[in-house]
Amino acid sequence: MYEIPNAAKISKPFQTQTSTSDDGYPKYRRRSPDQGGQSATVRNYDIDNRWIVPYNPLLLKMFDAHINVELCSSIKSIQYVTKYINKGSDQATFSIQSPNEVETYQSGRYICSSEAVWRILSFEVHDRAPTIVHLAVHLENGQRVYFTENNIQEVVNNPRDTMLTAFFKLCAQDDFAKTLTYDRVPSYYTWNQSSKTFQRRKQGTAVDGFPE
Repeated sequence: MYEIPNAAKISKPFQTQTSTSDDGYPKYRRRSPDQGGQSATVRNYDIDNRWIVPYNPLLLKMFDAHINVELCSSIKSIQYVTKYINKGSDQATFSIQSPNEVETYQSGRYICSSEAVWRILSFEVHDRAPTIVHLAVHLENGQRVYFTENNIQEVVNNPRDTMLTAFFKLCAQDDFAKTLTYDRVPSYYTWNQSSKTFQRRKQGTAVDGFPE
């Protein structure tokens, strides 16, 4: 059983063995008729293995549909999970014109039945647990510095702390912080972006031996 691709697809070269290319995508075995590969004439077109996409005969017969079967051996396969499955509903922007009114623009979005029920029942649309905090990591004096022509001297003379340098200063002042590793600090302290300092959480579980 063959699945004949449409005319927009480009034929692949013959290949004796399946291999993985440099970009992570597999190159499937495609034997020529001289090497034992199959060929046929379909609607006056000569078809060989160069024109056959990867397929599963059982799935084709069961679902009566075009189903390609691909080998996932690269991290690039994640793009198909985030790009196609979770890309969201189709959207369209259109305009309404009238000779007696100012041109009005509206944005419309199609909502499928499952998404409509999800919103009608007021289920959570987005959630992330546990909270993720990005901790800066850099070598000594290797942190990023942002400056302009007007404040370059101030930035050089008084560089702002990063999370890592603020953690070192916190350990020098707080006895409890000395017992923590860098990755555990967000569990007991919050990061103040304006002052570039770690502050003890006002809500949380008390720690024995360390008041406040």
